[in-house]
Amino acid sequence: MELKDLKIIVTGGAQGMGAHFAKRLHEGGAKVCVGDLNEEAMKALPAGIHRRSLDVSKEESVTGFVSWAHEQMGGLNGLINNAGILKDGLLVKKDKTTGQVVKMSTEQFNAVLNVNLVGATMMVREVVAKMVEKELRPGVIVNMSSIARHGNRGQSNYVSAKAALAANTVTWMREFAPFGIRVGAVAPGMVSTPMTAGMNQKALDTFTAQIPVGRIGQPEDIWQAVKFVLECDYFNGRTIDVDGGMGF
Repeated sequence: MELKDLKIIVTGGAQGMGAHFAKRLHEGGAKVCVGDLNEEAMKALPAGIHRRSLDVSKEESVTGFVSWAHEQMGGLNGLINNAGILKDGLLVKKDKTTGQVVKMSTEQFNAVLNVNLVGATMMVREVVAKMVEKELRPGVIVNMSSIARHGNRGQSNYVSAKAALAANTVTWMREFAPFGIRVGAVAPGMVSTPMTAGMNQKALDTFTAQIPVGRIGQPEDIWQAVKFVLECDYFNGRTIDVDGGMGF
């Protein structure tokens, strides 16, 4: 599918990778609706990109947003499932000073799943339902997974969500194929975004030293993979790792 033929939603599109995707899509002639909780940051998006508050962890917000986006663009045939949060921590640890055992709270675990997995799933469900209802085809969905899906210390919640999203990319590919809808996923490694900007510089340098290409990724690196999934009509049900060769 050519970019100019897309009427597409980008979640988590106020800043970072999501904002970069939205801008690239707009430049390519696509009609774009961006959803995010950061309404102030969305004001910086180029004119012509539709924007509205969206909390993917709330069902009523998701359903209302998808209906609004369909009306704004006069149809809907694409989704980039980009919204995500981090709440890292060891599942169980022992405080070196007090000797106390500390556990990740259920609230901390579920907060990440509610956005990164449940929210992403609700977005797919509502977008596909709208496509099927209106008989809009072809369609394409890009899920943003992560190389952390293979397992990463201190990210039990994030790993669970991103691994499930990659697995569901295969499931949804099989379920939605009869409707002419493709589903693919992109799994970034470390990328320079506001989410990673707060990292300790020493930790960031140590991490970067392990990446074979010698640097962390930029949003444009990830966009190249997203663009491939959107445009290649033979790509379906798979996840592309874009991690500079690091892996886990």
